[in-house]
Amino acid sequence: MEMTIVLNQRRREATVSGIGGTDIQGEALLKDALLSIMQPKTITAGEILYYEGDDVEAIYYVKSGRIKMTKMSEDGKQIILSFMHAGDLLGEFGGVDGEAYGQGAEVVESGVVGVIMMNDLEKLLSENGNIALEFIRWMGTMQRITQLKLRDLLMNGKAGALASMLVRASNSYGKATPEGILIMKKLNHADLAEMIGATRENVTKTLSGWKDQGIIEVTQGKILIRELKELHEICGCPSNHACSSKICRL
Repeated sequence: MEMTIVLNQRRREATVSGIGGTDIQGEALLKDALLSIMQPKTITAGEILYYEGDDVEAIYYVKSGRIKMTKMSEDGKQIILSFMHAGDLLGEFGGVDGEAYGQGAEVVESGVVGVIMMNDLEKLLSENGNIALEFIRWMGTMQRITQLKLRDLLMNGKAGALASMLVRASNSYGKATPEGILIMKKLNHADLAEMIGATRENVTKTLSGWKDQGIIEVTQGKILIRELKELHEICGCPSNHACSSKICRL
């Protein structure tokens, strides 16, 4: 699918694939193959699909709803790594017995997922080289998303991590307005704190400072980014902002 994103009145276009950032033909090939072996499952908000450390039994294709991927920090805090939406795959595949999930998966919005059992997936990939290649590309994209988020959390402090989350939110939910980029999904301070492993008080203080500086504004509970460039500088984004929206996303 094609998605056009407008940031700070400048037009950027990106080809975004729902499954792992493959090209359109590759995405269709992989999706059709996976649909043939998946079983539908209704999911409910608050349900845990799997915990970090559980044995890998299946991967999941999101048909509808929203799922948050989480990881526990060394001090026991839960950090949100990403949100998975319709068209996304989640889970892990190491190709060996005893593989464990490196992240947890919790349903945020009710919907339906397709459950793909590991033995069925292994059989499919062993018999179809082209599909196996597309699946490897998907795994590479998912790994890069996780690595970049962990980099943002570790390299530029809590303010940098928070700035990164707002940049990602602008890619996932942003709408161009004359005043800047309005993030259409409401993100409360507790949610943002969980995304970066900080306290809600720390997030509130940082956002208030950015509001005073004119970097952001809050309107009807939604965050308006007035100065995207400032957030890029705070979180240490590359000067050419080379990450595509399928990588730089919530």
